[in-house]
Amino acid sequence: MSTIIIIVAVVVVLALVALALWTMARRRHLRERFGPEYERTVEAKHSRGAAGRDLRAREERHETLEIRPLPSTVRDRYARDWTSVQEHFVDRPDQAVGEADRLVTTLMSERGYPTDSYEQQKRDLSVEHSRTLEHYRIAH
Repeated sequence: MSTIIIIVAVVVVLALVALALWTMARRRHLRERFGPEYERTVEAKHSRGAAGRDLRAREERHETLEIRPLPSTVRDRYARDWTSVQEHFVDRPDQAVGEADRLVTTLMSERGYPTDSYEQQKRDLSVEHSRTLEHYRIAH
């Protein structure tokens, strides 16, 4: 009887260790993938578990999107348009910010990102562009 108890205890301990290692690995993956967005989400959700669920939901949604790379000619056109917006900023900052927002939204749409709402745009962009997302927030 005591042998069975010892075996059960060892199995329970091993299961708990495996669960802890699995949880740590998932968190590490989310931290690496989302960068500063991970901590921002933890703060917003007031829980690492809730943040993890939210970020995994973002990943799952992102997998369903048909994100397309842009041909080099289109990328070049967007680069020229971006330079033009920056040049306008000196003389007409209010208009330039509006132009920049429209340009980014158009670019996102052309790549296959949904552009229905700003909140959803941030969530979708956070999966692949988390390290530059803060610039997008500030600009918006």
